[in-house]
Amino acid sequence: MYRVKVLSSRMSYQPLQLNDRQLQQFQTDGFLILENFIDMAWVQRLRDRIEPLFHGEFETGIYPDEWYWRPGLSLPDVTREICNAWKCDRTIASVALSSEVGRLSAQLAGWPGARIGQDSLWYKPPGGGKEIALHQDGAYIDYLTPAEMVTCWIALDDVNLDIGTLQYVRGSHRWPLISSLVGEFHAPQKDYRWAMLETAKAAGVDEPEIVPVTIPAGGCAFHHGLTWHGSGKNLSATQPRRSLGIHTVSSATQFSDHPAGYIYGRYKHVGDDQMDESFFPILWTETGDRSAHLAHYCEDALSPLVAV
Repeated sequence: MYRVKVLSSRMSYQPLQLNDRQLQQFQTDGFLILENFIDMAWVQRLRDRIEPLFHGEFETGIYPDEWYWRPGLSLPDVTREICNAWKCDRTIASVALSSEVGRLSAQLAGWPGARIGQDSLWYKPPGGGKEIALHQDGAYIDYLTPAEMVTCWIALDDVNLDIGTLQYVRGSHRWPLISSLVGEFHAPQKDYRWAMLETAKAAGVDEPEIVPVTIPAGGCAFHHGLTWHGSGKNLSATQPRRSLGIHTVSSATQFSDHPAGYIYGRYKHVGDDQMDESFFPILWTETGDRSAHLAHYCEDALSPLVAV
């Protein structure tokens, strides 16, 4: 497929340059927290799209791949999630498909480039919005090879432990992946930390260190695909916790021989393991390439493109 190259351009956004300390911290801890990533104008634009999307107002006419919570049908206190909102809404796409997200993810993972695997738009309601079980993203992508993922989680509200912020388990990306412990995800009936604690025992870790992400709106955290993470209840009586997660995989990723399931299996071509850029567009490569159709589909919130 013909692509465009990412060229330098005069703009207010200054690309982040990760230093050796930050790269080492990601390798050691399994995550990297950045207090400033997108500006408040973009934060507000994303916030404004959340309510319409969860009420089924899809700008492009395309439904999301997953839509967890429907008005009038779902319990009011569950944490809401839409997966691949970028297909439904160009404002979400402008951030989820940003070349900067791809560049930073690839740099942290050591990939030659990055493509989007999936985005996740989150809304944890006030007044006790339910937990999301601690889990490993890598447990859900055995249909890909390499089965590697990096996630960029962007806070759309000031987040802390009381509001149900994301929680990481430091160093847990070095623990084994135990597929038998993959279970409840939304509003788990057991302790939302249960599967993590069982895996910690198997790894010989008696007291896993849970680190809550405490950052202002517009900040972000990148995490390794095997890092255990999740969130507790939103204890605020009035403030929702909103966020956007962008899950990237290597630009060289292909489908594996393992069944991809009823959602993502629909995007696998018969007799071909390549990932179609229409559904898994390439965000950035070290040679400057990016899926060409993105330039016409949406803005790039962080790095504009010039076609050549």
